[in-house]
Amino acid sequence: MLDGRDDDTRVGLWVTLGLVTLVVVALVGGVVVRHLKGSKAPAPAVVTAPAEVLLEGPLTGELTGTLYFASGGADLPAEAQAELASVKAAVEAAPTRKLVLSGFHDTTGDPAMNAELAKKRAIAVREALKAAGVDGARIQLRKPESTTGDGRPEHARRVEIRLVD
Repeated sequence: MLDGRDDDTRVGLWVTLGLVTLVVVALVGGVVVRHLKGSKAPAPAVVTAPAEVLLEGPLTGELTGTLYFASGGADLPAEAQAELASVKAAVEAAPTRKLVLSGFHDTTGDPAMNAELAKKRAIAVREALKAAGVDGARIQLRKPESTTGDGRPEHARRVEIRLVD
């Protein structure tokens, strides 16, 4: 009878040892297979800024300000603060209306570069208005366009600010 128990115990130990061995081999095998397949870490997510939404269509609304920029630059002119303060007052007086910023450029040179410069000027005005306390959600940019001004050089380097419904 003692021999029967020893045999049962021995069989139980071998079965347990066999199962443990299978589990260990499966785990090691899985690690090896993943390594051989070259488990790559996921590529880091690329964060991109959302593209600017530019309005199209005819100019509408009440002209509340115009800023004239130096040639080839998008830095705000020195007199911009007075004009922006006037625009801010107009926006505060019309809480349901929005601002549309329209950048203009002339027809000389590369049209794509001119349009990009006009857009940068409008963005500079938007950022200055936001810094002055105007809600950014109330400011929209209009697609830059070639000027139809009176021919003065500064007329081609302007950003118009309009109140719209």
